[in-house]
Order: sequence, then structure tokens, then C-alpha cells
Amino acid sequence: MARPEHHWDFLDMGVIARLSRLTVSVRLPMLGSVTGIHRSATRGSSVEFAEYRKYAPGDDLKFLDWRVFARTDKYFIREFEADTNLRCYLVLDTSASMKFTSGEVTRFAFARRIAGTLAHLLVHQGDATGLVCFTDKTLHELPPRRTPTHLRQLLDTLAEAKPQGETNLVTTLHDLAERVRQRSLVIIISDLFTEVPELLECFKHLRFYKHDVAVFHLLDRQEFDFDFTRPVRFVDMESGMDLITDPAVVRDAYREALDDYLGALAHGCREFDVDYHMTYLDQSYEGVLTQFLLQRIKRMKGGRR
Repeated sequence: MARPEHHWDFLDMGVIARLSRLTVSVRLPMLGSVTGIHRSATRGSSVEFAEYRKYAPGDDLKFLDWRVFARTDKYFIREFEADTNLRCYLVLDTSASMKFTSGEVTRFAFARRIAGTLAHLLVHQGDATGLVCFTDKTLHELPPRRTPTHLRQLLDTLAEAKPQGETNLVTTLHDLAERVRQRSLVIIISDLFTEVPELLECFKHLRFYKHDVAVFHLLDRQEFDFDFTRPVRFVDMESGMDLITDPAVVRDAYREALDDYLGALAHGCREFDVDYHMTYLDQSYEGVLTQFLLQRIKRMKGGRR
């Protein structure tokens, strides 16, 4: 029995209606299964042949040219250029640290709004959308589909997800890169509590397989400002370990370490062409998504020149 839509209280249909005037665009050519609105890695319509290339594992077998195989005993793929639909994977951090907030909205609540809104927009524009919820392992995975029934299942999964346990973003992303060989839009929503070199290796791995990678890095202002005024007991929300310290003693070192971390992360994302968005929990998620969509539309139009 289908759940009532009020079960999806993280969705605001007014926000979705306003954002639906924009397109969730990709910055790179895609290989979709049906006609859609995105640039394809193929070049032309299905009757306008462009060129051959050698078959690679993961390629869609329907594009194999069997006549060429009969003549050469080698596998070649026919390439075209056309508009196509895309496949999107929403990768959502559901570890315990996502429960943190210094205000009204937890990191996880913000992340769920981002994921649910994007899923709704993508499916309604005809794009197959999947979901990966992870902690130190993958808890839920829904493969990309573009049906209303699938969207309801995805939103139900988001509604029932609860932040818990430790995180292992590195393993999750490397595993996804190895399993998903068809070019896809991979949107990661996380606090990114991971060493930068390890994180960048994940991004490099995904980009190697031509995925369009976007990241929403969710931060609380208190984490950035570190404006505590008296000794505080800090608790690791994932491991439960705690530490009592005087903020005045560690503030300068903390801020310097955070600046170094954010600088290295931003530099690495530019190097590997990852669409990085540092996002604060006190921002309007509608504003964050509007900026995200507009920037991608601008990038896409620039790529079509």
C-alpha cells in the first residue's frame, strides 16, 4: 500500500514548482537509454552515424555493429550525437555525524531535502535516478529508474532513513566507480569527514569513468567559526569518544587546520573538475539548489558553443 505524501515532509512542493522551471543539467555528454534533454556521448540521431570506436566493458550492447564484427572478428560500437536522458546517483551520507546542528536544521534534514528535491526534479524531467544511503557500509541502494513508482519508493527510503553509525565514504565511492561504468551524474551529499587525499582519489576514480561528479559539502557555521567561549566537552557523534578542552587554547590551530583542509579540498575538486558546493545549514536549500542548477545550465550552454 502506498504511503501518504505527507510522509515526505522534507519536500516542499512550492519549492519544487519554482525549481522545475530550471533543468538539472549535466556538464558532460551522457549515454542514456531513451531520448531526453541532455547532450549525448553519441553524435547525431539514431540514423545519423558518426564513427566507430572499440568496444569497452560496460558499453551498451545494442550499439555493437555486428556487420563489422562479421568482417573483422572485432567488436566496435557505433557512436552518434543526440539528446538523451541521463542516469543519476544520489549518494547520501547517513552516518551519525549527520545528526549535528547548532541551530534548527540538522545536517541530515538539510541533506534529505536536497536529495528528495533533486530526485523529484530529475524523474519528472525523464531522467533515471538512483539512491545510495551509506554509513560505514551501504545501507540502501536503489538503482536508477525514471518511473513514478520508483520515485515514490526512493522518497519512502529517504523518509525512513536515520543517521547512525560511522562513515566510510571512501569505500562507498570507489565501489560505485567500479560498478557503474555507464556515464552518470553522481551527486554526493555529505559532511565529508574524510582525509582529503583519500577523498580526491575517489573523485579521480569516478572522473576516470567519465562520470559528472557534484558534491554538496554540508557545514554548520559553528564548525567554521568555532566561537565557543568556555571549556567544552566535544563528542565524536560516530565513535562516541569525547574530549574536554578550552576553545581559546585550540581555536587558532583549529581554524588553521580547517582552512588548510577546505583549501586542499577545493583545489583538488578544481583539478579533477568536480562540481563542489560548500553549503552551510543556515542557508536556504532552495537558494542552494537554484545556484547549483543555474551554474550547471551556464556550464552546459558554454560547452555547446
